[in-house]
Amino acid sequence: MSSVASSAAKGAPRGRADKRQAILDAAFTVFARRGYGQACVQEIAEEARVAKPTVYSHLNDKETLFRHTVEAAADALAAENLAVIERLRDHGRDGGRDRRDQGPDADLRAALTDVAQRLLAICRGERARALRWLTYGQVAAFPDLVATVQERTAHRPRAALADRLARLSLAGHLRACDPEQAAEHFLALLTGPLETRSALGTRPVPAAEARDLADAAVDTFLRAYGSD
Repeated sequence: MSSVASSAAKGAPRGRADKRQAILDAAFTVFARRGYGQACVQEIAEEARVAKPTVYSHLNDKETLFRHTVEAAADALAAENLAVIERLRDHGRDGGRDRRDQGPDADLRAALTDVAQRLLAICRGERARALRWLTYGQVAAFPDLVATVQERTAHRPRAALADRLARLSLAGHLRACDPEQAAEHFLALLTGPLETRSALGTRPVPAAEARDLADAAVDTFLRAYGSD
């Protein structure tokens, strides 16, 4: 075993930022497992491999810890969604060369389907489902967190998608449209059926079923917004 691996196995010293992140990761795991009411700071400290006072030194109390945990999880999901949407930036640059015989519409359909499948994979993932359960389960105690989570996991990706769709429209790949509305429609075509199939996020949707949802969403979207 290398010296680096040895240090990691023994538990290499962590800086303050690393400890804070470890605490937030552990807190999300424990809150998702126990719920806010049943989770205790001692269990979170043990999950993060830090002393209980260390948790309080980074995050003052359980309420503050919960808020920061939910916000950090929402930021992580937002980053994943934005990375997927960014894939549309490369549309037509090199993907079209592989599908010249199928025409530009096939290239666009493939690009949108890829994005749709990846977005659904994130949305139906364990972290996203746990975040929804925690946020809406504690809406009475933390009503402001719903808006915070929606801003980071829904509004930001929608704005990024609107920008990508606007560029596709200007390039003639989509008809002239309101990109904000088009982005809202595209995401609704994905998340609406997903929520219904997953019983509002209480159970996971199989991968094959999610692929069918992605295909149907892209087909409907292109029927409405595809260029003539």
